Amino acid sequence: MKLKNMWMGAALLAVSCCGAQAQTKVTRMYGTPTQKFANAVWAGDTLYVAGQMAQPVTPADAAKGTPAVYGDTKTQTLSALSMIEKILKAQGLTMGDIVQMDVFLAPDPATGKMDFAGMNAGYSTYFGTPEQPNKPVRAAMQVAALATSWGLVEIQVVAVKSK
Repeated sequence: MKLKNMWMGAALLAVSCCGAQAQTKVTRMYGTPTQKFANAVWAGDTLYVAGQMAQPVTPADAAKGTPAVYGDTKTQTLSALSMIEKILKAQGLTMGDIVQMDVFLAPDPATGKMDFAGMNAGYSTYFGTPEQPNKPVRAAMQVAALATSWGLVEIQVVAVKSK
């Protein structure tokens, strides 16, 4: 009987502890209505930012029949990080609030190789500088290709609002 009461007491304690935890508030931020995913999602004090790719350095010109130009790996890294910075700023965060970064690198069609040095050169303008010394944990992966034919870099991050 004593053992049974002990188990029941432990079960009640577990239920009361778990039931007392607050629900984490989740807020999603969407881009255009046709976009298939959220740009970012708040879960409590943590912001998960969807993978960002470069904006064109030179937009396409339909009249001239010229395609958009997105630049090399360093240029695309800088552009993706600039997009991330805008998303963070709109949410009251900075690049210094990023705690985790995942970088996906596709081989450059011109060389057939991933340009890790080019990505690091772009990354180093945002992280580990005197103005912004914080560096997130980071993983960089080579992928066969990204979702676009021109894409060399896609970056997703997790940022945490400091208390």
